[in-house]
Amino acid sequence: MADERSAPEVEASSPTVEGREFFTTMTVAEALERFRPERRTTVEPVAAAASAEALGRVPVDDVVAPSNLPGFARSTVDGYAVRAADTFGASEGLPSYLDVVGAVTMGEVPDLEVPPGGAVTMPTGGALPRGADAVVMVEHTQVTMPGAVEVVRPVAAGDGVVRADEDVASGAVLVPAGRPLRAQDLGVLAAAGVMSVEVRARPWVVVLSTGDEVVPPDTATLVPGQVRDATASALAGLITSAGGVADLRGIVPDDAGALDAAMRAALADGVDLVVVSAGSSVGARDETAGVVAALGEPGIVVHGLAVKPGKPTLLAECDGVPVIGLPGNPLSALVVFRLVGVPLVWRLAGCERPPAVPTTRAALGRPVASAAGRLDVVQVRVDENGVAHPLLGASALLSLLTRADGYVVIPEPETGLTQGTEVEVTLYR
Repeated sequence: MADERSAPEVEASSPTVEGREFFTTMTVAEALERFRPERRTTVEPVAAAASAEALGRVPVDDVVAPSNLPGFARSTVDGYAVRAADTFGASEGLPSYLDVVGAVTMGEVPDLEVPPGGAVTMPTGGALPRGADAVVMVEHTQVTMPGAVEVVRPVAAGDGVVRADEDVASGAVLVPAGRPLRAQDLGVLAAAGVMSVEVRARPWVVVLSTGDEVVPPDTATLVPGQVRDATASALAGLITSAGGVADLRGIVPDDAGALDAAMRAALADGVDLVVVSAGSSVGARDETAGVVAALGEPGIVVHGLAVKPGKPTLLAECDGVPVIGLPGNPLSALVVFRLVGVPLVWRLAGCERPPAVPTTRAALGRPVASAAGRLDVVQVRVDENGVAHPLLGASALLSLLTRADGYVVIPEPETGLTQGTEVEVTLYR
């Protein structure tokens, strides 16, 4: 299966040259617009209170509040429940004197009423007693005699109080459909007593590593020409971070029959996505495209992206199951999978807008060349002074990613960026 060494960085007017396949590239934006599989994972319930299982799952429908939250008017401060009108004009020099007629106990419904000229001692979170419409902070009061309190600052109706429906009104949307559940979403679901949510199942993603030179990571000693399978482990991390379940099925030799059998087995299992991590010997013919084209309709949608690194990328759909064929070099494969694979995993789970990734603004530490018509993804290290230093090197060097804090995208129309250009760095999490 072809890697970037066997995929020349040129456009071709003919399909083959001396036995090598060429392809017409497509921009990443065009590819994402054209490659939009309809497949979605199945629906299943998840316990909203089980944070490890619910976090990151995508609700199928809007989840609405079954009742008002908090459900009762309560105090937001320690102080005294009062009638706001009784504090009008209060000041340090001319305080309002109120009779303390009782106290509210946390967790209980107060069985008392605030009369005109009265006050009730309030803890933060306590239920507002009848007759009261505000809570004056304890800092704005003075106790000068038993059974009475001086209020030295006026309050308006509603001050220091949360209404019964102020957090969430009954029937309002607690969490929207299509957005992954976040920690705060789990909190509001628990507050509303919603214990189960219908969500999409985690996408089942099979990763097939290919190449006669590729050996398992636990290979103790390499012979010249062998490389350990680094890409599959990294892809598993990206798949998991996108809410998917990575199924690493080992290494397939550079043989069309073996790849066909491995892919058909994955499709027969009912997986949601097949990722082929290519890694062929130099000069070997790309078998992936031929195998994928025979697996089902509509077949290959994109073969070649106008991106560096990662040009020899294949996107296909085989009888409803999307397939991604990645370049052989690990850096190229991971760059491409972040651009097209991660959004697809989220989409399979019903999330059309993946969660935003952190970014920062920085000044480019040195000029970077680019070619018009191609998206360049440049790894950078950001120093303490806010300068982004490009990390340049061959696409076979996985260490570029481990040393990088993030990456900068140079758009297709640009022919490069000058030193000092302010850029947006997408940060690795």
